[in-house]
Amino acid sequence: MRARTLLAAAALAALALRPALARDFGVLTNERMLGALRDTAAPFSAATGIPVAVEAWSGGMDNLQSRLKPSPPAFDLVQLNPEELQPACDDGLLDKIDYAAIGGKDHYLPQAVTDCGVGAAMTALVLAWDKDKFPSTPTWADFWDVAKYPGKRGLAAGPRGNLEIALLADGVAPADIYKTLASADGVDRAFRKLDQLRPYIVWWHDGAEAAHLLASGDAMMTSAPSDAIVAANRTEHRSFGIQWAGNQWAMQYWGLVKGAPNQRQALQFLYFVGTPAVAARLTARAALGPVAKGATDFLPPDELALSPAAPPNLAAGLRQDNAFWRDNLDKLRQRFEAWQSAH
Repeated sequence: MRARTLLAAAALAALALRPALARDFGVLTNERMLGALRDTAAPFSAATGIPVAVEAWSGGMDNLQSRLKPSPPAFDLVQLNPEELQPACDDGLLDKIDYAAIGGKDHYLPQAVTDCGVGAAMTALVLAWDKDKFPSTPTWADFWDVAKYPGKRGLAAGPRGNLEIALLADGVAPADIYKTLASADGVDRAFRKLDQLRPYIVWWHDGAEAAHLLASGDAMMTSAPSDAIVAANRTEHRSFGIQWAGNQWAMQYWGLVKGAPNQRQALQFLYFVGTPAVAARLTARAALGPVAKGATDFLPPDELALSPAAPPNLAAGLRQDNAFWRDNLDKLRQRFEAWQSAH
């Protein structure tokens, strides 16, 4: 009943705001949310009469500039990774969010609110394993213990996330991870810890590849986006486990494209997908975490347990520090790639 009421309210708001569109309202999203967003766009269009064109993009600032800089831009709303949001804002690709039009800043978790972007969903990097082959629940310390638990280990092919994992495995408390990485000694410590595991590492480049490492037996354990592990369990009937202790959670953002012709429709859409019931369904479908306050109340217990936004899962992890990685990614990527090639 509440969801129908929200749909009706959105429809009434749309009647007052619906101009003739120069083109369909366009949304760029990533593959993680593509199917779920298309499913959510359908009832929005049915309620408002606003057609929605949803398209996936692969990320990256060069790609974003090529898609959004033509005048007028071909899309009105874009989903961004944390490392893309501030550069896109600085580059003049995004307008500031009118929070009054989408429920107000207090409608969202504080971490979801920025000038140039509002949270779309919460992601998490977790430790995953095949429960059919390894019945206990490993920790990041176990991940490094190849003597006790022989086998390959999967890690992402880049520094972000891996340096944090290495320090967690080395006994650094989650609250002290970025304090440690702020010093040269702390970075050296993380690389020394990675050195211990280097002969056993299999690299992955996206979530599907991480899940495949477990399915194929190429890795006994792996770091992985939690949504990729949930997807493998759902669609491939796997029995992969998720260790939420020491997970790293991050925010995906919606950005309002500067100069886009359908910005009012974009704000209506943000209001719609930000209503708690709709946000819960959208993110549960994609196995991500909702960022509207109260949305987790609409998740059944089995889905809540798999959500990065579940209070126990949030409490067990740490937030990836966007400011740290914005300032240090280039130099740490160079060091990481040199370290990879030297071994």
